Amino acid sequence: MTELKPKKILIVDDESDVTDLVAYHLKAKGFLVEALNDPNGSIGAARSFLPDLVILDVMMPDLNGIQICRMLRADPKLKRVPVIFLTAKAEENDRIQGLETGADDYIPKPFSIKELVLRVQSILRRLSEGKSDEPKRLEIGGILLDVERHEVFIGGRIVDLTATEFKLLKLLMERRGRVQTREHLLINVWNYETEIETRTVDTHVRRLREKLGSEADWIETIRGVGYRMAERRVQEASA
Repeated sequence: MTELKPKKILIVDDESDVTDLVAYHLKAKGFLVEALNDPNGSIGAARSFLPDLVILDVMMPDLNGIQICRMLRADPKLKRVPVIFLTAKAEENDRIQGLETGADDYIPKPFSIKELVLRVQSILRRLSEGKSDEPKRLEIGGILLDVERHEVFIGGRIVDLTATEFKLLKLLMERRGRVQTREHLLINVWNYETEIETRTVDTHVRRLREKLGSEADWIETIRGVGYRMAERRVQEASA
């Protein structure tokens, strides 16, 4: 029987007490961990370590977490690696900026180490889950989502999505025609079980629509409720 390889976590924070604490608890859960206190070496470390998830502080000297996240998203080998921001910048606008940069989660300091470990496990579990009877491809209009290859094509052209954007689009396509409330999306895409800002959903839907381009109108906004993948395009329905 093949033994599963432990997942790899890269932690980047200029405070050694934070990296020591987080690394200790993640290692105790069986993760392979690499921790850095110098943000300038983060991209090189990520390219050699090839982590399954990155935990980033935002406020760091020389190179901040937002800049590092953008660099990760621009790297072909790292662009789909989930990113959790761990930061003292806890205002709503800061969180929105982090999510718009491509982060998958945002945890303000001071934080609960137990909650952080649970968030890490939750994100990695979502990525590794796969039902044997689920369709390998989903296609609506000019949108083609390849589940096994984790790729999305718009009119035959590949589109780069973050892990969260891919999960969001997949869920909407699988449940086409059914309204998905913001709360339902938070639980099923982000796996949140506590109440947080529903603007998290709105931010990701806006980013997803931008990337879908000419196919963006397949995602309908249901005012005051949430979103759904339309049965027919608006122009087709009105024809």
